[in-house]
Amino acid sequence: MFESAEIGHFIDKETYDNEVPALREALLEAQYDLQQQKRSAVIVLINGIEGAGKGETVKLLSEWMDPRLIEVRTFDTQTDEELAHPPAWRYWRQLPAKGRMGVFFGNWYSQMLQGRVHGVFKDAVLDQAINGAERLEKMLCNEGAVIFKFWFHLSKKQMKARLKALQDDPLHSWRISPLDWQQSETYDRFVRFGERVIRRTSRDYAPWNIVEGVDPYYRSLTVGKILLEGLQAALNTPKPKARPSSAAPLTEAIDGLSLLNCLDMTRHLEKDDYQEQLITEQARLSGLMRDKRMRRHALVAVFEGNDAAGKGGSIRRVAAALDPRQYSIVPIAAPTEDERAQPYLWRFWRKVPARGKFTVFDRSWYGRVLVERIEGFCTQADWLRAYGEINDFEEQLSNAGVIVVKFWLAIDKEVQLQRFQEREAIPFKRFKITEEDWRNREKWDLYRSAVCDMVDRTSTEISPWTLVEANDKRWARVKVLRTINDALQAAFEKRDKHDKKHKK
Repeated sequence: MFESAEIGHFIDKETYDNEVPALREALLEAQYDLQQQKRSAVIVLINGIEGAGKGETVKLLSEWMDPRLIEVRTFDTQTDEELAHPPAWRYWRQLPAKGRMGVFFGNWYSQMLQGRVHGVFKDAVLDQAINGAERLEKMLCNEGAVIFKFWFHLSKKQMKARLKALQDDPLHSWRISPLDWQQSETYDRFVRFGERVIRRTSRDYAPWNIVEGVDPYYRSLTVGKILLEGLQAALNTPKPKARPSSAAPLTEAIDGLSLLNCLDMTRHLEKDDYQEQLITEQARLSGLMRDKRMRRHALVAVFEGNDAAGKGGSIRRVAAALDPRQYSIVPIAAPTEDERAQPYLWRFWRKVPARGKFTVFDRSWYGRVLVERIEGFCTQADWLRAYGEINDFEEQLSNAGVIVVKFWLAIDKEVQLQRFQEREAIPFKRFKITEEDWRNREKWDLYRSAVCDMVDRTSTEISPWTLVEANDKRWARVKVLRTINDALQAAFEKRDKHDKKHKK
């Protein structure tokens, strides 16, 4: 893959000076058009050999283009905050908004390569990281992002010649970094694993571009032209239009019985039993959250359900068991302008709790396969694709020690009508009922089918759905608390078994 780099391509200064003005003008025009349309974010991943001109090229691009629309990020060193979150969290929170460009040094490829080169992990872990990078980039591109991946290359001979020249030059020897010397010792391994990563992750939606770094004029023009071509292609791609979904349910009911129809909606608790069980489960939750083993985990509880199913009441009973410093509650409504300028999962990734913390999502990322599907706020391709993206998201959380508990609170149509009417009749509850609630009720069957699809396709072993019979609020609240406690206890016991096994 890198054999031809030994020869190198060169451009004379006169040719370079003649081509730069037109290239710069075209790049600026494309950059401003991108900013005006706000359709795509541009993500530029910078990787390759130390000393091959990565920093110099990015610096030059910032001079050619408008630096106010370019965000340069480096991920070489992880902060304590980043170490307390899933690995992808640090990248998600730094993604550029639509209309802007983000340049990532020390990105996910740098991390996986450095780890493999220095023997931190074996090939199997590298392959997992490669697969994760592919899924992330595919999802970002499906969300409209434009990804450029550049590998700046020098042959081993060229790298050593550069180091020797700088070492012998007292005015420029300071430009040699410890990483330069380190990579000169691990060059062969770095290139070997680099070729493996590039070969596995160069896809039509996010191809790798190998840039020979020995000649600054050649590499600068090459990178500029690749960027221009990609930006112009993105600007000329038609935008897909969303419309209300008329797709049939993906999960067919058997003998007319769907998943929700099989719930026993008569489940209930008498007041005395409720009070006793509620206090018992709240005390249990309080103790589990203070358990020292919680320091190695985070907890996420997702609350979805029919309107007026009692999500708020259940959340309040959970919160009542805890110190307010232990948890946060994230209510999810229609996305803001800032959130619409990012990939769909961005606003949820930003709220993922650190180890030892608990986040409650009052509605969640499942809005894409529920309200957005039914109301036509996204394309059919978007919500069909979302099932896999959500499963991948939750798997990443689980792999990082985050315990994910998901609830669908279900009520009968008649019970919902009764609660709606009560809300309208009681002054201090009127704020709970809106015209949108009544409109959603008219689409009861459509939402019910979408829920069955959602549960069927996203209830996994690592992140199962819990269906809560919520006609009786007391029963629902206790079941929610008990389910959270059981999930915490199971995670602690699993960790204990793992630790015990590895101590032998």
